[in-house]
Amino acid sequence: MKNSIILNLLFVVTLNFSCAQNIDNKATTPKESVFTAKLFVDQVQIPWGFTFLPDKSILITEKEGKLIHFENGKKTIISNVPKVYNRGQGGLLDIALHPKYTENGWIYLTYASTDGNEKGGHTAIMRAKLKNSSLTEKQVLYKATPNTTKGQHFGSRIAFDNEGYLYFSIGERGERDINPQDIKRDGGKIYRLHDDGRIPKDNPFINEKGAKTAIYSYGHRNPQGLIKHPVTGEIWDNEHGPRGGDEINIIKKGANYGWPLVTYGINYGGTPITDKTEMKDMEQPIHYWVPSIAPSGMAYVTSDKYKNWKGSLLVGSLAFQYLERLVLDGSKVTAREKLMDGLGRVRAVKEGPDGYIYVAIEGKGIYKLIPKK
Repeated sequence: MKNSIILNLLFVVTLNFSCAQNIDNKATTPKESVFTAKLFVDQVQIPWGFTFLPDKSILITEKEGKLIHFENGKKTIISNVPKVYNRGQGGLLDIALHPKYTENGWIYLTYASTDGNEKGGHTAIMRAKLKNSSLTEKQVLYKATPNTTKGQHFGSRIAFDNEGYLYFSIGERGERDINPQDIKRDGGKIYRLHDDGRIPKDNPFINEKGAKTAIYSYGHRNPQGLIKHPVTGEIWDNEHGPRGGDEINIIKKGANYGWPLVTYGINYGGTPITDKTEMKDMEQPIHYWVPSIAPSGMAYVTSDKYKNWKGSLLVGSLAFQYLERLVLDGSKVTAREKLMDGLGRVRAVKEGPDGYIYVAIEGKGIYKLIPKK
């Protein structure tokens, strides 16, 4: 694959979809839907993230700073939620349960926080417990610095691996030439912690002088999808590119994912960012989109409830307002399918404990996908 501006521009002009393995295909709309989308939780303006409690009720983060508990058709607003910096892409972001939630009750939240000496905000992660519709025992585990009044690229998603390590993403906060490639600065990184916020002793930069030792990988732009692959146990992310160059990556310890030194995208105004799509010692995405779909939220399907969906990847599109299903052969995408086209900006997607797919759409709420017989 040639590393040239001409090739990069050609991708944008022809609106092709490619991946790092040189597979070209386009998202298609199925002739007949295998499901009916039923509005399950209504009237949530920006449902940024959600998670299922053991009783199958749902905790939903609303970007402006509300945490909603949905149970038996009723919404309850949870109190004592951290104050958020609700600016641009910042606010109350992702939510996840500890893998041993039934034993310890820990809930994890990422959010844009104003804590610190500078004006503005930056991404933080905290844990807390839920008692009587209020958050208790709140503990901030990590707060990125320095704050900035810029409104873009906070990230952020949360995932746990099979060993119980906590991963979370933080975008580069609009400082593309400063943060992503510098391990002494926050932003443009995937971080790894113990569940209580301690830094693992085997983190890749633990012995680097001045490094942010919570960093697990770097060179990211704005990761808004993060999952544990249920088969391999790997951590996968998706992240926004600029104009073109949205990516899916498999996260590796200490790896550099290249932004902004390598990219399949260009500036929003059409000018090149770089003439390089790959460099030595920088990871290639397993997939990228041109044009950008603005991916947010991601789920791996393990359910048998939908015909031929098991083993595929679901990714929400903010830009084109649909849910995309990617057919996988290992880590290689072989086909793309466009679902829920035009229903709204898809912010998050999850497979529920009942095996059904739930999709959070801005301005609507959360839909449940009911398979057709």
